[in-house]
Amino acid sequence: STEVCSVALTDNGQALVHHENYEGKTHATLLSRYIDDALQYLRSRDEKLDAVAVSMGPGSYTGLRIGLSEAKGLAFGFGVPLIGVNTLQLLTVTAMFRNFYEGDDILYVPMIDARRMEVYTAAYTPALQAVVDPCAMIIDEHSFSDLIAAGHHLVLMGNGSDKCRTVMSHDQVEWVPDVKPEAVNMMALSEKAWREHAFIDVAYSTPLYLKEFQATKPKNKVLGQ
Repeated sequence: STEVCSVALTDNGQALVHHENYEGKTHATLLSRYIDDALQYLRSRDEKLDAVAVSMGPGSYTGLRIGLSEAKGLAFGFGVPLIGVNTLQLLTVTAMFRNFYEGDDILYVPMIDARRMEVYTAAYTPALQAVVDPCAMIIDEHSFSDLIAAGHHLVLMGNGSDKCRTVMSHDQVEWVPDVKPEAVNMMALSEKAWREHAFIDVAYSTPLYLKEFQATKPKNKVLGQ
């Protein structure tokens, strides 16, 4: 859903295989290779796949389409359930596991870059209850001011949060750096979904885009001969 391309094979809270690439725009070339490596590990131990989990967004249109297409193909081919993980919740859980914050006033605010001063964001309690539902938001000095006025302490993370530093300077706001949506950190949410049989439709499920795709015209001019 972002510049990160990652795959992990997990078992009861343990990562057996995981690969990550942070260079961006590598999903089309690396994702299948990472998946094949994980499946080879599984076959070498004569184990079977129980489910496939995929990050559903919001985020990059192209990355989400590639990831969900691969996940659907795996789930259909192996005849196993498909689990969809909200990327904003994934960022929140990653930040919670990395840092302990005490107090009833804590709200986690994951942010994914949506270009310029816009982000995909939400606000969650430590129990992952949405105080602000996932949305596309243009960040300014008034963003989340109602939550701050209500006495909440906001913990921001994700690749869209840095653009907020200049406009959200407040002692009730802090940042957790370098929180990325990695497959290896999907374990908790994926296993919870597995226990609750919270599966998504292999044929008809779609990514969480939050806003319509807008195609842009190419800047390069080509003279055909």
